Amino acid sequence: MLAYAVKRAFAGLSVLLGITVVIFLMLRFIPGDPATAVLLTMVEPGLDSAQITQGDIQQMREQMGLNDPLPEQYVKWLGRVVSGNLGTSLRSRQPIVDELSVRLPATLALAGTSLLVMFVIALPSGILGGLYAGRPVDHATRFLSLIGESMPSFFLGVLLIYLFTIELGWLPALGWQRPESIILPALTLGTGIAAATSRLLRASLLDTLSQPYMLMAEAKGMPRRILLFRHALRPTLIPVLTSASLVAGGLLGGAAVVETVFAWPGIGRYVIEAISGRDYPVVQGFTLIMAAMFVIINFTVDMLYRFLDPRVRVEEGNHG
Repeated sequence: MLAYAVKRAFAGLSVLLGITVVIFLMLRFIPGDPATAVLLTMVEPGLDSAQITQGDIQQMREQMGLNDPLPEQYVKWLGRVVSGNLGTSLRSRQPIVDELSVRLPATLALAGTSLLVMFVIALPSGILGGLYAGRPVDHATRFLSLIGESMPSFFLGVLLIYLFTIELGWLPALGWQRPESIILPALTLGTGIAAATSRLLRASLLDTLSQPYMLMAEAKGMPRRILLFRHALRPTLIPVLTSASLVAGGLLGGAAVVETVFAWPGIGRYVIEAISGRDYPVVQGFTLIMAAMFVIINFTVDMLYRFLDPRVRVEEGNHG
């Protein structure tokens, strides 16, 4: 177990190190000069940007270390990143870590609630569809899942706002000043994710139930309830766990469209504003954090695989 964990952790760190190289080079080779971009943010409103001289640009490049060789720039930048310094926003002139930290609670709340909505909807519908394949309940869940997958999140969000805010007046639509403000954006995100997860769970359950050992147990008269919860559910959840891990990473990054529709003060909306404002350090810092998040989530899922599926442990032992 320890050897497997160390191997997976080393692989994750290698991937993360490669991503830092890509992110660093992308920032250096994007169109435009970072030093000029910083100086433009320092020009007072109403003044002409033409007042920025070549001498000012060279001085700023020296301050930012842009005249150093690329390997030296990378080592210095990586050292700052490891110490928790992701740089400064070009627009607000505030540390990026502080900017993201302010918005992180809203994103975590929305991501957690959306995942809860997803599991509440997807688990019952996927299991029912798999157990009663070809029957009316299966057709109904598949039809609803198809609608959920086909409907864009922004359209569903606007539809929920119109129904529950404008027509019924039950729930607020914008911001998160009140606890119930999270209901509509979480429903919007969770419903769309649940549709795909439900179909995946149904297909996985059907595949598990068709395995020879499951057919043998059923032929010997084992009750279907015991067959499902004791033998079928754990291997069935493996592909669902993989899907949920990818979904969780995306949600933690902030579902930008939904956050924009509901004026949710999360990370996704902030990064969209940074992209439109060409605030490259913010985009760079966000991308790095998301990469680290996916590596951590994938490592956790790899560890959970060993618990859910004994075949993983057997294969590990054979290769060990």
